[in-house]
Amino acid sequence: MTGGLQLGYVDSSFGQLHYAQQGSGDAILLLHQAPRSWDEFRELIPLLADDFLVVAMDMPGYGNSAPVPGPQTIETYARGAWELLDTLGVDRVTVIGHHTGAAVALEMAASRPERVHAAVLSSCPWTDCSYREGHSGPGGIDCVDRAADGSHLTRLWAMRRPYYPEPGTALLDRFIRDALAYRVDPAEGHKACARYVMETRIGSVTAPVLLIGAQKDPFSMPNLGPLQTNLTGAAVVETAIVESGTVALIEEHAPQIAEAVRVFLENYAGRRPV
Repeated sequence: MTGGLQLGYVDSSFGQLHYAQQGSGDAILLLHQAPRSWDEFRELIPLLADDFLVVAMDMPGYGNSAPVPGPQTIETYARGAWELLDTLGVDRVTVIGHHTGAAVALEMAASRPERVHAAVLSSCPWTDCSYREGHSGPGGIDCVDRAADGSHLTRLWAMRRPYYPEPGTALLDRFIRDALAYRVDPAEGHKACARYVMETRIGSVTAPVLLIGAQKDPFSMPNLGPLQTNLTGAAVVETAIVESGTVALIEEHAPQIAEAVRVFLENYAGRRPV
């Protein structure tokens, strides 16, 4: 499909799933961080749509997609992504995920390697045993109780503010809107990451992998080493670092991300282990 951005819904076992789509050609699926929506990729989509069919979904439980009760899991999000692609008639795909979405992209590549052309993992978590132990308690990022005086809005803002660029107001506005979407639990996606036993799944990834790191994202940068070490089955593992990147990497540095993805796909997409 060519032309401008189009929005749509597909039916799934969860209910309706919402997505944005632009371009034509080989398919790229974009998977957002929690608790965002397809809007996280608003700047990136048109930069890739000249050469690819770009699909950015609201994962189950987020944005305008059907709500999903907790406890949510990375496997649940991946199942929703496959149901969306099946309905759209997409067989093989390049998956690009950011933060929580990167864990979902990894699970998709591990569970159906024959259908994943390549995987781009941006600011991917490394959810091993120590991560799960450290994130199993109450509280955590984006975990606030809604208050009648609206103070939860400023608490959500304040939690994210140190990890966004200056001034960051417009980006944080977008985050707040997604975090407050109907029946979205802002913290649930982070808990889903803490439930994911990544160390038993990562070795099943056989597609070429590009790891993208944001230098000013303290949550993800330490994960590059363990991810590289444990992607033992991947055809190739490349790394790209965005020096001034933050948690809002995709919105802030879309041209740089698009260029890194294009170069990677030109060089490695479709390559399989010998």
